[in-house]
Amino acid sequence: MRKTGLGFLALALIGAAPALADGTIKVGLLAPFSGPFADSGTQFARGIELYMREHGSTVAGKTIEIVKRDTGGSDAAVAKRLAQELVTRDKVDFLAGFIFTPEVLAVAPIATEAKTPLIVMNAATRILTEKSPYVVRFSYVQDAMVAKLGEWAAQNGIGKLYVAVSDFSAGQESEATFTRTFTAAGGTVVGASHIPLDNPEFAPYVQRIADAKPDAVYVFLPSGQPSGFIRQFVQLGLKRAGVKILGGTGIVDDTVKAALGDDTLGIITVMVYSEAHQSALNRKFVAEYRAAYGASTEPNYQAVGAYDGIAGIYMVVEKLGGAVDGDTAMTAFKGLAFESPRGPIEIDAASRDITEAVYIRRVERVDGALVNREIHDYPAVKVAH
Repeated sequence: MRKTGLGFLALALIGAAPALADGTIKVGLLAPFSGPFADSGTQFARGIELYMREHGSTVAGKTIEIVKRDTGGSDAAVAKRLAQELVTRDKVDFLAGFIFTPEVLAVAPIATEAKTPLIVMNAATRILTEKSPYVVRFSYVQDAMVAKLGEWAAQNGIGKLYVAVSDFSAGQESEATFTRTFTAAGGTVVGASHIPLDNPEFAPYVQRIADAKPDAVYVFLPSGQPSGFIRQFVQLGLKRAGVKILGGTGIVDDTVKAALGDDTLGIITVMVYSEAHQSALNRKFVAEYRAAYGASTEPNYQAVGAYDGIAGIYMVVEKLGGAVDGDTAMTAFKGLAFESPRGPIEIDAASRDITEAVYIRRVERVDGALVNREIHDYPAVKVAH
């Protein structure tokens, strides 16, 4: 019988026992599995589950055990407490997950003190790998992506633009980078709004955009919020007026497309992954994801970040013959390179940050389905530190 949902991962967790510790590599997974950002935690869990289905749960004679902890949202204090428990009580060999930058900032000192590798699968502020020698990133760097979108926008007919971003560090960084590169390339920013992270009501912010009459709006919103923003954008007539949405993250995933349908057509986003990426590995990845979780579902960049993060852990454990400690693991991560569903990736040996392609994508109908079609790519973007 085909397993669906998170059943495989749940069974692995239930079956794990502390008595197996000597033969077990424990990965502490911190993510929101409940609350407004629960879809992000689901994407993490599914990405890890798919990799473990493909490669088994044993590597170099060690059993890989995933120890899930629910952060419930974007509370850095909760993430810090849970990470401390994972390190001191559960004796995990790796910390992984991390949707939000403040979580990494809170947990990085714990990783340093315990010499426990911290695997970033989503958080995207540039400084994160500088906060501990035990941080390695398998997601993306927000301002590196946004810089490319700013250049592209100004070079492709967008003159006046409004900025609307979530009011936390990654949103602020993305605003600064986009504004700098967009204006340097000849564009003009006509206004900006900073939206509280827990804000459920977007109509007032969308009305401010309408009043400014821009050619486009640059949006940075975390997973779970774009549907509400886009719905208000359409209802208040901005799409009909020809205003474009430029997304600083992958704001149009399967849940957004399912909820809004053709209202998402034409939205332009920048990301390091598209479900429509034309590689054999990605076609296989998407097919397996849909087979496991439903034909109408699809992986997003968070699932890929988790898939690649656990792949990196497997490769490090294999390279070390199962004899893992924090220092040797971090040495093994440096320079690690492999093919991901998103394309080739490499962990820079100096910064422990990721080098990867950045894609400009537009929502289009292809063979009857709404997809984020890649319309321009910047290969092998290396993050400066």
